[in-house]
Amino acid sequence: MSKPLHIAFLGCGFITGVHSRHLKGLRHDIVRSYASRDKSKAEAYCKRYRGVGSFSGYGSAIKDPTVDAVVIAVPPRFHLDLTLQALEAGKHVLVEKPAYLRMADYLRVRSARDQAGRVVLVGENDHYKPLAVCLRRLLREDVIGKMVFANFTTIVRRFKMADDWRNDEAIAGGDAFFEEGIHWLHLANSLGPVITEAHGFRPTSLRDGSDIREKSMMVAFRYDNDAVGALFYSREIPSFLRGLRISKLFGRAGIISFESNGAIVLVRGAQSTRLLFPGFRDIRGYRAMYRDFVRAIRTNRPPEMSLETAIIDQRLMDQVYATAGPVKNSVHIL
Repeated sequence: MSKPLHIAFLGCGFITGVHSRHLKGLRHDIVRSYASRDKSKAEAYCKRYRGVGSFSGYGSAIKDPTVDAVVIAVPPRFHLDLTLQALEAGKHVLVEKPAYLRMADYLRVRSARDQAGRVVLVGENDHYKPLAVCLRRLLREDVIGKMVFANFTTIVRRFKMADDWRNDEAIAGGDAFFEEGIHWLHLANSLGPVITEAHGFRPTSLRDGSDIREKSMMVAFRYDNDAVGALFYSREIPSFLRGLRISKLFGRAGIISFESNGAIVLVRGAQSTRLLFPGFRDIRGYRAMYRDFVRAIRTNRPPEMSLETAIIDQRLMDQVYATAGPVKNSVHIL
């Protein structure tokens, strides 16, 4: 049996806690350590999540010879520099999404990755969630025939606090859709048919007193099979049960309706109707993502969420923002 992979988390914030909780079931494959600019915080995370060590500063973790890989879990502004440092030190990298701020950054990392001969996985856990796996299987099985429309809805009223780093675009890299909507754009583009063009449309901006980001975007797109679709994203609109959302895939032989978070899938075909439960045990896909990361490192093959896959997503994001245009008619609420 191979010894466990030693992964050091760079950053001890909310998302590191999320990752760590999901890694409890992989203790035979992965051991963890924690790095923070605040040594006491790294020690606290190490104790809470049963790590094997803590580091004062990210550089100490990157330079440690016992560390095989790093998870970059800090705001996007700092992703590029830490990725390049880690690759230069011979570490494999899992970088939280959005990975980098611009296309040139992705290309720079790809070159550094190839030179270092290491694995870089972009942390798109939604790619691995049971819902996405289920939808990809249903479309491969042609259960709804030729797809005509795709409708993805992710709407909820969820404001950030005034001191949240996501309120600073220089640190976050962009607005709410850039920081989180990219997960949904990837889902729309990962089911089989490939999006060939995307156009962004912004509604009138609402600037809340605590959350000053742009918080809504509608994306219209066309697939390579001539189906068309739309993604409705907002973090300022109330939703049923504070987050229950229904999305649909329409085909000429049926309809797939699914709860956007992944709880249930309803398939209505020409011959039958089925209610499916994709899976609750790893509903957010983190464990599957880390299994792919470990396999990629041990077998020297690209992960499913490779840089190349993330570059495709970034090209779509560039199209969205190029067509969305500047924000107009902002409404400020104090």
